[in-house]
Amino acid sequence: MNEMNVLEEKQKIIDRAPFCNMKIDDSSVLDTVDGRTICGKCYKSRKFFCYTCYTPVIDQKYIPRVKLPIKIDIIKDPREIDGKSTAVHAAVLAPQDVKIYIYPDFPVLSKNEKIVLIFPSKTATNIEALFQEDGNQEEHDSIIRTDLPVTRAIFIDSTWHQTKSIYKEQKLRELPCVVLRSRVSQFWRHQKKSPRWYLATIEAIHQFLIEFHTSAFESYKENRLEIKDRDSELSEFCREYDGQYDNLLYFFKYMYEKIHSIYDHDKLKAYKRPLI
Repeated sequence: MNEMNVLEEKQKIIDRAPFCNMKIDDSSVLDTVDGRTICGKCYKSRKFFCYTCYTPVIDQKYIPRVKLPIKIDIIKDPREIDGKSTAVHAAVLAPQDVKIYIYPDFPVLSKNEKIVLIFPSKTATNIEALFQEDGNQEEHDSIIRTDLPVTRAIFIDSTWHQTKSIYKEQKLRELPCVVLRSRVSQFWRHQKKSPRWYLATIEAIHQFLIEFHTSAFESYKENRLEIKDRDSELSEFCREYDGQYDNLLYFFKYMYEKIHSIYDHDKLKAYKRPLI
């Protein structure tokens, strides 16, 4: 069996239960919600949340809240259909830490903040490298940071071709870029000529936060840093990642299961995309 066949077989196993190792609240409670509700802000009919106002339209008890270690800004292409964008999930589930801007609107990029753009530019670095301070150091002797190297991360919510267009903006090109590890997407929405490791926006945010938390934990553990102040920005990284941000996929998992209750996984075009 060649390498590609091995990869495909492994992915088939993962596809049988892609969320089984994540700590996501039981979303079947959403099935008890009857009908639709009028959004109190835009007065449009919505099911669980308003994808225009980014607010729940049902009782908050049905929706988990997620606290993020840094702020997240999402720049959404206006051509993206609101009801199909998973970026809204992040704003609804983590309202204190996530904001969405419709291009050409941009977040304020303060020089006092440590901001990165999640984009695979030619100069992009991985997240682990963010935790290694610059300076004179031996090739294999990294100096470990003792503070957070990032306070805000920016994501672009669009198709791949639209993303490249938005990235031409000078204010974005001036930001340091970060590239994520490859992760196979479970998004049911098909994009032509794209491999399965092109993630939905909510998947990319989730992946970034896992890598960020893991890198922070490893860095501070290696540095033997004792964090005693509970209010310290580093205190939440005293323990390994244990699903703290998995509920960002709460609606994504629910919708995934709904789609798969109607359609055969193997027949959906999105899951026939190449793995590499």
